[in-house]
Amino acid sequence: MKILVTGGAGFIGSAVVRRAVADGHEVVNLDVLAYSANLENVAEVSASPLYAFEQADICDAPAVKAIFARHQPDAVMHLAAESHNDRAIDGPLDFVRTNVMGTAVLLEAARAYWMDLEPTKKAGFRFHHVSTDEVFGALGESGAFTEETPYDPNSPYSASKAGADHLVRAWNRTFGLPVVITNCANNYGPFQFPEKLIPTVVLRAMEGKTIPVYGDGRQVRDWLHVDDHADALLTVLQKGRLGETYCVGGDSNLRNIEVIKILCAHLDRLAPANVPHAERIAFVADRPGHDFRYSIDASKLMRELGWEPKTDLAAGLEDTVRWYVENRAWWEAIRERGFESERLGLATA
Repeated sequence: MKILVTGGAGFIGSAVVRRAVADGHEVVNLDVLAYSANLENVAEVSASPLYAFEQADICDAPAVKAIFARHQPDAVMHLAAESHNDRAIDGPLDFVRTNVMGTAVLLEAARAYWMDLEPTKKAGFRFHHVSTDEVFGALGESGAFTEETPYDPNSPYSASKAGADHLVRAWNRTFGLPVVITNCANNYGPFQFPEKLIPTVVLRAMEGKTIPVYGDGRQVRDWLHVDDHADALLTVLQKGRLGETYCVGGDSNLRNIEVIKILCAHLDRLAPANVPHAERIAFVADRPGHDFRYSIDASKLMRELGWEPKTDLAAGLEDTVRWYVENRAWWEAIRERGFESERLGLATA
């Protein structure tokens, strides 16, 4: 199968690219190479004859159309997105442009391409839209998101992803475009850009800086290792029922403060400092629109497609800390480009 992966130089996208090539698929990586993208993330497959790269903006309709014509993919995995909530508070229209308008442009290009395919190839075509559990809003103290949970986004980021989800369903129901949608839990693992919680904690600790905790740190997240997510996404692409949504979770629910303290304990062993890293924890003002709890019920995906997460959270967090400790050159290059993990999204609610 030849797969067009949008956002394939990003965190989750690059995990999909690496896994797809390892599985023997041809991959075309379409990425605009915005601030959080990094071709080093796919360096291990970049010389493969199964891999090709196209630098383009998904909002650029002529460029996207030309990429479809040039590469003739059998499927699309759409991961290109603006994804950091703090940045969405500071610049919401960038998120609307990429996540909503970009998805619409990509859907139209895919539809035009799909309509002209010969019958056998047309029947096998798939458009897989990769989304987030944040579109469902916040949970209380109990319960979990399922495919039937109503949408209730609370931030510019989650609203833009919700809009994209609705567009994908509309292109399926109105035009018949064969689609599948996944909504995932919080991802973690190697190559995550240092603006998200886990790499922020690890890198700031290694640099002797304070470790910021939003609010009281009691927010709960379901943590999913990025390699397990990539496995789930390729499973859904190949086996998922058309028109269906699948929730992808790691069945690993922890409060943010608990995750941070686990990371600090690993850092005390793997990158010791003159004081325990947990002593650098500093509670800071919470983010506006910060959802209290997310949790995913992935039973539909497990039951129908036989997928389940393989990475134990305790082992996965330790391996992730070790990766950042052992790959200083990767994140120091990001620091040299001017990204210092400073606080964003301080707009008054």
